[in-house]
Amino acid sequence: MSERRPNRIVPIIVGTAVVVAGGIGTYLYLKGSFSDATSPLASAKVVPDEALMAGFVSTDPKNWAQLQQFGTPEAQKLVDKGLKDFNKEMLTESNINYEKDVKPWLGSVMFAVLPSPTVKPAQATPPKSSPEVRMLMVVGVKDKVSALSFANKLKAKKAGTKQIDYKGIKIEETTDKSGKTYTALLDSHLVMSDEKEAVQLAIDTFKGQPSFASKAGAASLLTKGVDVQNSIAQFYIPDYAGTVQQALANNPNTPPLPPETLKQLKAVQSVVMGVGIDNAGVRMKAIAKVDPSVMKVQYKASPGKVASQLPAETIALIAGNGISQTWATVVEQSKADPQAQQGFDMARQQLRLVNLDLDKDIFGWMDGEFAFAAIPSTKGILAPVGFGGALVFQTSDRKTAEATFNKLDAIAKGNSIAVAPRKIQGKTVTEWQIPQQGAFLGHGWIDENTMYVAIGGPIADVMANKPSQPLDNSTSFKTVTGSLQKPNAGYFYLDMDKTMSLVNRQLPPAQKSSITPETTAILNSMHGIGLTVTQPDASTGQVEVLLALKPKTGK
Repeated sequence: MSERRPNRIVPIIVGTAVVVAGGIGTYLYLKGSFSDATSPLASAKVVPDEALMAGFVSTDPKNWAQLQQFGTPEAQKLVDKGLKDFNKEMLTESNINYEKDVKPWLGSVMFAVLPSPTVKPAQATPPKSSPEVRMLMVVGVKDKVSALSFANKLKAKKAGTKQIDYKGIKIEETTDKSGKTYTALLDSHLVMSDEKEAVQLAIDTFKGQPSFASKAGAASLLTKGVDVQNSIAQFYIPDYAGTVQQALANNPNTPPLPPETLKQLKAVQSVVMGVGIDNAGVRMKAIAKVDPSVMKVQYKASPGKVASQLPAETIALIAGNGISQTWATVVEQSKADPQAQQGFDMARQQLRLVNLDLDKDIFGWMDGEFAFAAIPSTKGILAPVGFGGALVFQTSDRKTAEATFNKLDAIAKGNSIAVAPRKIQGKTVTEWQIPQQGAFLGHGWIDENTMYVAIGGPIADVMANKPSQPLDNSTSFKTVTGSLQKPNAGYFYLDMDKTMSLVNRQLPPAQKSSITPETTAILNSMHGIGLTVTQPDASTGQVEVLLALKPKTGK
């Protein structure tokens, strides 16, 4: 894959140069206006309206330069090598120097995903070579003088190219060992694809057919985007439901979705995502507009206190709020989905056989904050794995929670599992023990309203009392989650240093060797990953992800 990529870029650039040099006269080309040619909205005006989604990549070197403040020496070497290999490939194949020949005129890059061609009535099946989707690239030219200079430099290299006339506009077909590329100049934009029909559709759009920018709500998405510092990419899906349905239609092997699931998908009206680089690392934000009359899951901000019940050495965490409320909403919505309702009814019947009520005993009392965490463990039954698990639940109904675990203890005893209490610093923990192996599960109460379930014997010792060094006060947790939006519905948190330490310690040599040095360098350059969800209003949902990067260190 890494070898194929440069070979496709070079013919695209060469074809672009030939189009610029031979497609129009110098005078007419130079007098054009470039006021907004490199904006997402301007580029989207030559993208056909059937495009499922579009992405806009910034070519502003100031934004990309923000990455230079991060990285271990290994990661820095990896990036430097990639850039040098890219430039070397272009110089070898076509005598192109990106910094001197391309960068001065390259204003912006938009790519669009188009659906596969529809099957004509005379066709029994689509052509075997037809892809599920087609890619179209739109390049905004910011400096026509530099572009013409570059084009004239390569004009003599027309071997392997030919021109195709389509509605008065020249399409340049460039052929090399990796295939064909089609390129056309549309005023201040260059469109290109490895599918001729995609370029023809762009020409139709340029001549007046509906564009991606003319879709309902698209202009606003393209103009506003997502507010991230030093944006390097934006992605736009103005018709999310239509995009999902088209994607499913393009893949006949995908089983049909239940009606209720389709209804939920249609409730998502649009999605826009932005990627930027700030002082903490690479940040991604996605905003979805939904129909609140259909999406009835009520947002409930999490107080964010449950992390204080976990130790600083926690490897990973998923935390949120109100499981019982979410369960009640899911049950209500399942009434319109016979398949889902049947599954829930079967689960209820199975649990009744052991005297448990799915709605009351399992989910009903989980009305506060919760956390699922992975914690290092080098002792006990899970020592070979290297970590155990902890589940923390805050509840306003301790009576029901205790009754549920009394029932679970009785079930365990009936299956030859020893159940016995143990004191940990004055706190009682009830443990499930396997003969000759020790405890594999324990449960108890941290305080009046907070219970825990420990998976792996030593984890109970960690969870029984509030840790002296809690997770929410650790440098790692603050670095990874401290800049995420608040209030929020909870967190996903992953400490990359602890994760890599676990991988290096526990992974068998054969599996460890399958991880490439490049992957290791990238992972080691990260503090961790943080994710959170917020809901500013009933019709808007937001997801924020931070790849927290380590600051640059000396080589």
